Amino acid sequence: MYFCLSVCVRPSVLLSVCLLVSVRPVCTSARLPATQIRTTHPECSIVLHLLEKEGKCKLQMRNTKALSLSTPKNTTGCLVEWDGVSCWPAALNGESLSVSCPLILLKPDSPPALITRNCTPQGWSKPSLPYYKACYFEDSSEEEEETGDKQNYFATVKIIYTVGYGVSLASLFIAILVFCIFRKLLCIRTSIHLNLFSTFILRGLAVFVKDAVLFADESMDHCTVSTVKCKAAVTFFQYCVLANFFWLLVEGLYLQTLLVFTFAQKRKLFWLYTGIGWGTPSVTIIIWTLLKSQFDNEGCWDNLDSALWWIIKTPILLSVFINFVVFVNISRIIIQKTKATDQNGSEGLQVYRRLARSTLLLIPLFGVHYVVFALLPEHVGVGARLSLELVLGSFQGFIVALLYCFLNGEVQNEIRKAMKGCRSQTENNVFNLATQDYVD
Repeated sequence: MYFCLSVCVRPSVLLSVCLLVSVRPVCTSARLPATQIRTTHPECSIVLHLLEKEGKCKLQMRNTKALSLSTPKNTTGCLVEWDGVSCWPAALNGESLSVSCPLILLKPDSPPALITRNCTPQGWSKPSLPYYKACYFEDSSEEEEETGDKQNYFATVKIIYTVGYGVSLASLFIAILVFCIFRKLLCIRTSIHLNLFSTFILRGLAVFVKDAVLFADESMDHCTVSTVKCKAAVTFFQYCVLANFFWLLVEGLYLQTLLVFTFAQKRKLFWLYTGIGWGTPSVTIIIWTLLKSQFDNEGCWDNLDSALWWIIKTPILLSVFINFVVFVNISRIIIQKTKATDQNGSEGLQVYRRLARSTLLLIPLFGVHYVVFALLPEHVGVGARLSLELVLGSFQGFIVALLYCFLNGEVQNEIRKAMKGCRSQTENNVFNLATQDYVD
């Protein structure tokens, strides 16, 4: 889904600033001025810069109009005019004025070009050079083709991660239902799994809610919108992401506890883990919300360039790197334990097979793949980041449900027992009906 904000330069020419929404936008490589405006999306710097210039121009219009009313009308000329990009000051008849392309719109290494307008008795003349030629000096067809390719790419990514979250939600709901039906399977370990499943469900729902609130209306101005509804959607999304990461951390800590401490008090640990999984994200999001509302209450609170973003990012990074350390430590423990049980060389191949299988099970569970982009800036490796975090991340819930429910041996045994019980009960009912008919 795309949002295109068009700034009218003249009736036949539109200077379009295309913003790809639902994913991180990458539409323009315009050179920003030294005093860059802090915005939700980088491309919105262009829009807000023009809005700021328009406000100043309108103020100049009012001042000029007030001055003209207070002085004798002995001169004729052109009034102050805003054409959508530049502010043309008042001029006398026959006077010519020139402006250059705004730096924020000028492509790097493009030669400067002046745009000239003449003041005539009929008003301002048409610009001597269209803005798109003065600012870009490129073939518009090539530019449109490149933009179209990017739009198709991001649209494909959005479709894939929407399908991924849908599949994950369905599989996670089924997995929770299975654990609730077969209550023999409920224990501390499966309770932690259920909490993790819940965070994946909340995260998937939060993605759909955020897309519906922020990006469903294509006519919405994403550069200036700031409503309670969009802020609430972003806050809910951030809480779900935090809870998901911390329950991934809880899974790692609990498994390490089982491997290191054989006689740990699991019931007390479960309440401690519950506080970590749900309590830490709650405290973090409350602090972030209060500070955002007081010191950075702009836009929809999805500005990744804000300093307050580190209130959310720091706990996530800590949980990811702690989980990475736990993952390495668990892998080391698994190697030691499998080597200890390997009494002869003939079992060496089986040891490595079990090790590889166990390690592959841990990777999707602990979210170790997030370490790859944990400390990189948001604009680095956008394509790879989208593929890894959005596409792979959207299917992570399905992978977790598959590995820890549908392929779980205990779950499969309980399902087989239930199916055998239903089959034997059906056969008994048929036998009883046949016997009853024979007796009668």
